[in-house]
Amino acid sequence: MLTFLQNFWDLFVLSAPWLLFGLVVAAMMKVWIPMDWLQRQLGGEGVKPIIKGALLGAPLPLCSCGVIPAAMQLHRGGASKGATVAFLSATPETGVDSISVSYVLLGPIMAVVRPVAAILSAITSGLLVGQASKERPAPSTASTSCCASKKADSVTNTVTVIPSEPEKATSCCASKKTVVTTPPTAWQKTKEGLQYSMGKLLGDFYQWLLIGLFFAALVQTWVPMDTLAQYGSSVWTMLLMVLISVPMYVCASASTPIAAALMMVGISPGAALVFMQAGPATNIATISVVYNELGKRALAAYLFGVIVMSVLFGLLLDAGLAYFDVSVVGALQHQHSVLPMWFELAAALVLALLIVRIALQQWQAKQEQAAV
Repeated sequence: MLTFLQNFWDLFVLSAPWLLFGLVVAAMMKVWIPMDWLQRQLGGEGVKPIIKGALLGAPLPLCSCGVIPAAMQLHRGGASKGATVAFLSATPETGVDSISVSYVLLGPIMAVVRPVAAILSAITSGLLVGQASKERPAPSTASTSCCASKKADSVTNTVTVIPSEPEKATSCCASKKTVVTTPPTAWQKTKEGLQYSMGKLLGDFYQWLLIGLFFAALVQTWVPMDTLAQYGSSVWTMLLMVLISVPMYVCASASTPIAAALMMVGISPGAALVFMQAGPATNIATISVVYNELGKRALAAYLFGVIVMSVLFGLLLDAGLAYFDVSVVGALQHQHSVLPMWFELAAALVLALLIVRIALQQWQAKQEQAAV
């Protein structure tokens, strides 16, 4: 038991500074990349918005649940189905936080291959969804669907119909108030971003991160090495990774230590890549939202693109590593500190305090809801 706790703490300390670095970068991106700018970039049909959706979504600090409202807002703001799906696929599969954790737990090769595979997979899924959407005329669905007509009414009437205070829309005093409003300073925006990344964003995935580290420490302590080595690089193992990852709710950062643990028991880097791609992009919540918002044909094309491309990149990665005789060795096999020990310990303590604070806030919120 002591060995397990030591392994868990060692992995936590090893990951902490890189995760905090990713959260800081995520905070900057949150406040300096406005959503209306994204909507303008992803509007229209064709290949260009789809490529933009994948490239813009890949580094964004949104987990599997946080990307859903953002993607739907983009779609309702004018983004095409293909661009929406590309954004929805690339964003949770990778990000600045998960790339930094991948570097220290899985090595530099996986840290580079992972975002590249996520972007190309997202572009393919977006193209497939765009093609599937063209095969069914959109006007017939919109004209016959009661839900679609309600959405159209709500959009057209949101600005013009204000029953309670109609004068505020035309009042010169009201317009003056909006003009003289002081915009937030750079420090205020930075503070807002840090509060988001160290609070809401970390709160969305810290439980899965701890579960992933728990599983990794468990494997490192009690599972014999090379347990699944004889099956690790087969296509059947990759399909098994798909079956395991699709129903799971796991974000990119939390899937990283799980993938590292899978590699420890003999799963190939390609199979681990399949898990890290398919898991964050195909959870139950995402599937249901794509079905309700974009339609069943778009959902089928989306799942086909994500799953097939994940397995394809997994096979290509294993084949490439074998051809060039390159070994991917993560931190679980040879733990080494690339940063000063005092810095890693300080980062681990800061991360632990942040997690404890978030856990207490969530517990207090549940208690208040239960009391009501």
